[in-house]
Amino acid sequence: MLDVAIVGGGPAGLTAGLYASRGGLKEVVLFEKGMPGGAITQSSEVENYPGYCEPVSGMELMECWPKQAERFGMRHEMKEVRRVRRECDGSFILELADGSQRRAKAVIVATGSTPKRAGFEGEEEFLGRGISTCATCDGFFYKDQEVAVLGGGDTALEEALYLARIASKVYLIHRRDRFRAAPSTVERVKKNPKIELILNATVKKAYGDERGLQGIIIEQNGKLIDLKVPGLFVFVGSQVNNEVLKQEDGTFLCEVNERGEVVVDLKMRTSIPGLYACGDVRADAAKQVVCAAGDGAAAAVDLIGYIEKIGELKPC
Repeated sequence: MLDVAIVGGGPAGLTAGLYASRGGLKEVVLFEKGMPGGAITQSSEVENYPGYCEPVSGMELMECWPKQAERFGMRHEMKEVRRVRRECDGSFILELADGSQRRAKAVIVATGSTPKRAGFEGEEEFLGRGISTCATCDGFFYKDQEVAVLGGGDTALEEALYLARIASKVYLIHRRDRFRAAPSTVERVKKNPKIELILNATVKKAYGDERGLQGIIIEQNGKLIDLKVPGLFVFVGSQVNNEVLKQEDGTFLCEVNERGEVVVDLKMRTSIPGLYACGDVRADAAKQVVCAAGDGAAAAVDLIGYIEKIGELKPC
């Protein structure tokens, strides 16, 4: 039986693995079907993580995190967890995609969130063929070309600034006349001569042919604008990855709010003893790497005490 199973390999999960293993737990396993690091590895620039004097890419920031956790005994298994359920003795069963199961005394869910779709016509058709949710991944394909960015939060503006280094021009489309991003980021965008703001506007349609995206139709103040761009980057929020907590009857293993975010206390404890949630999957998450790491540390520190308290478990 595992002491703790960690589902998700982003900053929250990796920090939880580090603190749990360094704190003396012997059987600490992180389940992540791909390489650990999380969504931040797709970020082109991180300039607000404490201890880094100069901006780094998300990939550079996360490079040593798995190695550090594994040095203290955490193990990484490249397996997908389909469901977490609780046994009558208080232990947890992890149902894996390959049909096998693992049993654990406690579980930390750190599955994060994924980008939302904007919902305009042609979005799915041209996703990966001109429409992207990752400027770091796909920005290079539009070197010295005009591109568009849809969104008004920190991610949208930061990625617009990144694309401005590559593209000849960046159209930043937002449905309101004010941005939700940090004031300093907004100021940088407004001062960038390669970024043109298109406010109070929405994307109605994406069009193209078998070769990919050719342009988008924008509605602004009741008028339609045909913007001929080969690339559109969409950043309109995220969807909580809470599927592992859904039970066979469709209910959730623990309490979630109306948006499907896991409700936790300050120690990342859910409504179920021994089950923790941290990072972007939890309610009121700040969606910042440093906060996710703090969540993981808080969960692991409390979990160590929980494991000591319950002692050895026997199947009921």
